Amino acid sequence: MKPTLVIMVKEPHPGRVKTRLGRDIGLTSSAWWFRHQVAALLRRIEDPRWETVLAVAPDVEGLKSRVWPEHLPRLPQGPGNLGDRMARVFRTMPKGPVCIIGADIPGITRARVGEAFKALGNHDAVFGPAPDGGYWLVGMKRQRPVPPQLFEGVRWSTDTALADSAATMKGLSIAHVATLRDVDTLADLKSLSR
Repeated sequence: MKPTLVIMVKEPHPGRVKTRLGRDIGLTSSAWWFRHQVAALLRRIEDPRWETVLAVAPDVEGLKSRVWPEHLPRLPQGPGNLGDRMARVFRTMPKGPVCIIGADIPGITRARVGEAFKALGNHDAVFGPAPDGGYWLVGMKRQRPVPPQLFEGVRWSTDTALADSAATMKGLSIAHVATLRDVDTLADLKSLSR
């Protein structure tokens, strides 16, 4: 079973992506940053060891989009909050290990993704923490059924997002890999250049 890496992406329209960053640098600039960040990320992380899939939003526009590389398979994220959409990915992907990442983390590399899949060899789930209490990666081995309550009640965009998410994985062994920073604000962007 080849592992699957799913990247959550939105169409890079001003006002639809990176709106907190957009308050600092302008909505058009933040959408431009996101589009180029995703392009660079895809060049860095495609690897024959795993299947790379894009989970796109909005669904219809994302499935037809010319922004993303044509050769990558796509699936619609569907409705609901981030947890609803990620739980749907875990339940619908073909059998085998699946890791989901965000597209706004410049520090993601093949080596980091490889570490996460390796951690799933000895654990049921894996998180890549972020310094703000969230996470840049979540993965599941999926040899057991996906918990029915997966990601229910998670307080997204708070410093408890990772802890809340882990709490919905009762009975699963969980590993953690490297901590990486996502980009939500101008301060995050500046910290990357240091």
